[in-house]
Amino acid sequence: MLCTVSEQRIEVSRWIEAEPATVFDVLRDPHGHVSIDSSGMLMSATGEPVEAVGDRFTVHMDREALGDRPLGRYDVDVVITTYEPDREIAWTVEGVVRPIIGHVYGYRLEPVEDGTRVTSYYDWSDIHPEWAARDVFPVINPNSLKATLGILARTVQKD
Repeated sequence: MLCTVSEQRIEVSRWIEAEPATVFDVLRDPHGHVSIDSSGMLMSATGEPVEAVGDRFTVHMDREALGDRPLGRYDVDVVITTYEPDREIAWTVEGVVRPIIGHVYGYRLEPVEDGTRVTSYYDWSDIHPEWAARDVFPVINPNSLKATLGILARTVQKD
């Protein structure tokens, strides 16, 4: 597993024994996001699988899983910012907080022999200055991204 951490971005990559289309189907599905989440914050989701930039779905969250901020349960909208079938998907999160934060989560998929190299990334380089001044990023650490990739691998692996 490869891991790169900079001041404003985390990337974690691993090989997964599944075709890119199989992996992408999980990543574009709201329920797929919940099923592979390792943070424990994503409780459930409503909406249909996304098909284009600008599509959105709602995720019902519980920040108590992180134990860092007493936010309790709340909803956010996942808004797709990059959509390249079987290659890359990324999104930002919109909730009740204003200004909108602007952090981005995503996955790049690269076909390789017997599977897919999946890179999960978390980027807060373009967050709103008000949020940058609060110095609360990153919220998720590299180990969470690694664990989520492990759950994704288990979810899509060939039998």
